[in-house]
Amino acid sequence: MAQHILVLHGPNLNLLGTREPGIYGRQTLADIDGRLKQVAAEHGASCTSFQSNHEGQLVDRVQAAAGDGTDFIIINAAAYTHTSVALADALSAVDIPFVEVHLSNVYKRETFRHHSFLAPKAQGVVAGLGGFGYEAALRFALSS
Repeated sequence: MAQHILVLHGPNLNLLGTREPGIYGRQTLADIDGRLKQVAAEHGASCTSFQSNHEGQLVDRVQAAAGDGTDFIIINAAAYTHTSVALADALSAVDIPFVEVHLSNVYKRETFRHHSFLAPKAQGVVAGLGGFGYEAALRFALSS
């Protein structure tokens, strides 16, 4: 069972709750992170969250995970999912299992959102379940 889970949020996710609620819902990032910490604690695990609008900061945080006791990563790389070879390489380099999460169903959206640089290396991909997608990924991590 994963004891320490790192949750990474990519660009614009700090605007959840107000950003295009018809697509992303009304939950805030604080709501999602709070729920994840609660579920992790109920299972005797810890959950740390990090959000950045900057690709390099996300890469740095993935690299830091290799030495901080992280057992599992949940990542919503947002737009970087479709563009960042650097983030995909960092996730491969640290060799920590991860699940890719998307609030919206990216396959019902623009074609460019259908490709993920992260998915081929992920344990799984959760898309279209809103904030619950993070919880589903967390519950998977806790059972791994």
